[in-house]
Amino acid sequence: MRMFLILLPLLLISLSFQFHVTTSQVAVGGWYPIKNITDSDVQELGSYAVSEHNRQSGDNLEFHQVVSGETQVVGGVNYRLVIEAGDAEGNEGLFQAVVYERAWEGYRELTSFKQV
Repeated sequence: MRMFLILLPLLLISLSFQFHVTTSQVAVGGWYPIKNITDSDVQELGSYAVSEHNRQSGDNLEFHQVVSGETQVVGGVNYRLVIEAGDAEGNEGLFQAVVYERAWEGYRELTSFKQV
């Protein structure tokens, strides 16, 4: 029993420290890198972003590939993607698109698209 009374405070201190380290490393609503940028779902999101931008703006960009991206969980998922795209004249560029998705509802929305 005496050993238990000695170890209990040490255990509580250890757990408290572990909780502090774990919670301080994760920011709620923070952006996290997409680990597999070549994943077909990520590339499809990039293609959707370019198509939706073209529909809204009247531009005629052609999707090439997603080159980097991050995700943010917010009652759905925001995808912040850097997309390589070009036009019919051969002008290439990088664009940042944010797509909000609630996949379980089949809902997707382009919330921003700009050249970077």
